[in-house]
Amino acid sequence: MTLRLKFFVLAALLGTSACTSTVTHYYTLIAPATTTAQKPVAVAPFQFEMLPVLMPVQVDQPPLVIRQGDGSLAILDAERWGSPLGDEFHDALTGQLERRFGSRDMAGLPKDSGQTVLSLRTDVRRFESVPGSYAMIDVVWSLGLRNAGTKAQNLTCSSVIREPAGLGMENLVLAHQRAVSRLADTIARTAGNWAQDQRSRCL
Repeated sequence: MTLRLKFFVLAALLGTSACTSTVTHYYTLIAPATTTAQKPVAVAPFQFEMLPVLMPVQVDQPPLVIRQGDGSLAILDAERWGSPLGDEFHDALTGQLERRFGSRDMAGLPKDSGQTVLSLRTDVRRFESVPGSYAMIDVVWSLGLRNAGTKAQNLTCSSVIREPAGLGMENLVLAHQRAVSRLADTIARTAGNWAQDQRSRCL
């Protein structure tokens, strides 16, 4: 085989390989605005700030990590989050709560010193993905309430939310979006009650 023929064969093989390469899909936890909760009747009586999210290191990465029947984890390099999962969860939950509170996230921004500040810290203990079966989140979350000149109050709660998931990555991601929405509902209702009466507890 001549050198020129070898070159053309190699070029053809590389071209075939490029054409059959796996397509990468990207997903987000942020649900479309049209499928989220309606705006609250009244704006919440506090300023809201969303603090950073803690996420298990084994799933806090761009590729989707799914749980398999034998207890092992599979990292799907061709199925990816739009950003690291901790950032996706933070932004998705923030958007959901902004709509429920009727106000924007004020984290890192100047606050009105005459108004109460409600802060939220979330620690995601488990984020499980089982295609064709379920999506599950186990979250410990802590509310902080502070007013100028008074001692800060804290309330720590936990939520375990499981949503059925159909076949395919798209349905799995939609199930996680629903789980985040349910978590936002619980946090918003708890925060609203607790801001009015610190004797109220977790829902």
